[in-house]
Amino acid sequence: MSKYLSLLDKEHLQLLVKHRPGEVKLGEKVSLVLPTASWEDCLVQSNASFVLLGIPEDIGVRANGGLGGAHTAWLNALQSLLNIQSTPKFTGEELLVLGHFDFSEWMQQSQEMNVDQLRQVVDQIDDEVYPIVQKIIAAGKVPLVIGGGHNNAYGLLKGASLAYEQAINCINLDAHCDYRIEEGRHSGNGFRYAKSEHYLGHYAIVGLHENYNSEAVINDLQNDESIQFSFFEDIFIQQNVDFKEAILQAINFTDGQPTGIELDLDCIQNVLSSAATPIGISALQARQFVAMAADKCHPAYLHLCEGAIQLANGKTDPSTGKLIAYLISDFIKNYS
Repeated sequence: MSKYLSLLDKEHLQLLVKHRPGEVKLGEKVSLVLPTASWEDCLVQSNASFVLLGIPEDIGVRANGGLGGAHTAWLNALQSLLNIQSTPKFTGEELLVLGHFDFSEWMQQSQEMNVDQLRQVVDQIDDEVYPIVQKIIAAGKVPLVIGGGHNNAYGLLKGASLAYEQAINCINLDAHCDYRIEEGRHSGNGFRYAKSEHYLGHYAIVGLHENYNSEAVINDLQNDESIQFSFFEDIFIQQNVDFKEAILQAINFTDGQPTGIELDLDCIQNVLSSAATPIGISALQARQFVAMAADKCHPAYLHLCEGAIQLANGKTDPSTGKLIAYLISDFIKNYS
């Protein structure tokens, strides 16, 4: 087991669940890795279809010149999820909570690093993330990953590709394509690296913002037949295409292969993140995207990234974790 993987145990789980008479919470139904067995064996033996994993770090964001804070979403989101009501549509038995990567040592050391050093650490994070994701998928489970920066899309794509023994497709709901040049690993180029190393097949992006994607990168996207994208402005300003139709176009483009489902929370209006936007999709539309992708794709994983409870500049919003919990529940309820 990776020395950075911190498994959630029953004692810590109980501290997160708020018990109420007459109610059953998800936290009372989810499964954990048994202390007497290896986590790999527990994965294979578990009846759960989904595995929850946290990657609480913001090194990749800062390596991209962004504002730190993405590491703060994990614990808040986990607690919000565990306190959802258990219902027939989502009892909690569908979910195994694995735990999270403890990169606290790297996080502390990174405070004094320059950009080049930060990007070297992101390489190391990649090397920790992808083998765990590979093992989860190889065990027949779907990883549900709470970030963390969008740099971790690379590790998820690599791990999924190795597990399926083929390049996998991806749909990304995002204001940014994260397809910047290979200049050292960071949150803005995970898909570029995954593409060049043949882990990523067809790549579809929904809702790019014209103001925040360079001409050079858009030209690269347009010149690659394995990439399809839509602009936010075409959907919501000029109204040339309906939002749901844009999602369906992305689903059709990636159809027939295992597909990673990516949602960068910075594309949702007023959600706390490094690149928070006053103009974006609504939380309801984000939920619709996740539900449609879960229902109509062959999801390899779900990745919810870039959200924060507290940013490095002191801004806070505790509701981010609750939004993430909604998105995870929508994915599980609509998965087919």
